[in-house]
Amino acid sequence: MAERDREAPTRCCSYHTVQRWFPVLRWLPQYSLGWLQLDLLAGVTVGLTVVPQALAYAEVAGLPVQYGLYSSFMGCFVYCLLGTSKDVTLGPTAIMSLLVSSYAFHDPAYAILLTFLSGCIQLAMGLLHLGFLLDFVSCPVIKGFTSAASVTISFNQVKNILGLHNIPRQFFLQVYHTFQRIGETRTGDALLGLVCLAVLVGLRAMKGHIPRIHRVELLSVRISRLIVWATATARNALVVLFAGLVAYSFQVMGSQPFTLTGETPRGLPPFQLPPFSKAEANSTVPFSEMVQDLGAGLAVVPLMGLLETVAIAKAFASQNNYRIDPNQELLAMGLTNLLGSFVSSYPVTGSFGRTAVNAQTGVCTPAGGLITGLDLVPLCVTFLLCFWEVQYGIVVGILVSGVLLLYTIARPRIKLSEHGVLLMQPASGLHFPAVESLRDAMHRWALAVSPPRCVILDCTHVSSLDYTVVVGLADLLREFQKRGVTLTFSGLQGHVLQVLLSADLEGFQHFPSVEEAEKGHGAELDGRCQVLLHGASGNMLPASGLIQ
Repeated sequence: MAERDREAPTRCCSYHTVQRWFPVLRWLPQYSLGWLQLDLLAGVTVGLTVVPQALAYAEVAGLPVQYGLYSSFMGCFVYCLLGTSKDVTLGPTAIMSLLVSSYAFHDPAYAILLTFLSGCIQLAMGLLHLGFLLDFVSCPVIKGFTSAASVTISFNQVKNILGLHNIPRQFFLQVYHTFQRIGETRTGDALLGLVCLAVLVGLRAMKGHIPRIHRVELLSVRISRLIVWATATARNALVVLFAGLVAYSFQVMGSQPFTLTGETPRGLPPFQLPPFSKAEANSTVPFSEMVQDLGAGLAVVPLMGLLETVAIAKAFASQNNYRIDPNQELLAMGLTNLLGSFVSSYPVTGSFGRTAVNAQTGVCTPAGGLITGLDLVPLCVTFLLCFWEVQYGIVVGILVSGVLLLYTIARPRIKLSEHGVLLMQPASGLHFPAVESLRDAMHRWALAVSPPRCVILDCTHVSSLDYTVVVGLADLLREFQKRGVTLTFSGLQGHVLQVLLSADLEGFQHFPSVEEAEKGHGAELDGRCQVLLHGASGNMLPASGLIQ
């Protein structure tokens, strides 16, 4: 009997570990017919969206259109098993296609190898729990990149609408040659392109003005609204179908005023190893040379793929009140790209547009850490690699030391103490990579418990703030307000306080000291915010302690 009692916690612990690695096991036992209906609707809707988008994104990547389709399906299967967001869909996207165009030389062999290597890098990052590195890319950097990418991608389509050929892909040269050769515009391509664009914009605007369907309305009214909604949602697929029929009609009549894609291979791609070498006319490009040719793409592509996916997952998780695991997202992304390279996929990531469609259609499901010693790891790495090449040992040792230093910045220790309300004090400065760590701590100790708790954030050690930190604090204030509790700041230095006052954060309260902040809470200390150490949720919180 005693043995069985000892075995039970072990089995329970093992099951939770399996659940963490395979999140599908968390929701699958509760799966219902109602969930199936909503997931089917969302799946069909997103499917109608992804096919025309995949064709277009392949063109942006400079690859034959079938590679867009090859890149669209692997993520659906892998993310269903490993992903932690019910809303995210993985597949080809505009930004990733632009990066592939920049680094893969418009060559499918290089694009597929880039997929394989990106998947290996992302998978390794997930296994080593290096998701915190993503926090070091600030909001201005991401927004600057995405803004520039949107301009580049948009203008890249102008030459296609005008029917111009042999236009350079470098942005400034593209702008110059497009305007220089605008007189060569093909009338048929331009007319069809502008009509399709107008229809797409019209249907998108119409979707935003469809009234909500109510059960009390007549059946005919509800059906008509459903038809309009379905037409607007599937607008991409319908416009592609319409344009294809128009082009086919002219082909049958013996004249063709449009530039056609050409014949596309039928069926699914063969399951085969990615190309680790490339045969050319008189020689073979070996694997090592292909890797050298990919260059910075081996860092930029996997990093941007992870940033895009995690940012989208966090946004929709916050909107729909659930949490994601960034490290698990790395594993899902890495395995998707790794396996995708075996079916001729180019690198994929989370799609904001398709994820939004997924969420709007009511989707219900997505159908240990590395322990190191802070002195020992750089020493061991440097010592061992110096037997290979001295310079490699020194460089890698410096890099590992740097990563450990950055980790302490991204994951600062936070002192917890109980003063009627919960007092949280970062033990070091609050830099922008640390925002996610602070958010997780507040969710764990204040927002995820029942009832939620008020928090005083002692900012004595915070000497500066940037835009990313301000945005993160604004999000936290909104989350506290949603749950009917307060987040109060104390001990802010003058210039830091001025930054937050200038940001005009809703619900922002500041007191010069912790003592005054406690007094400022007043009656709340004896009301909803005064919680016993054990809390209603059963979580034990020490009177004081450190978390990391």
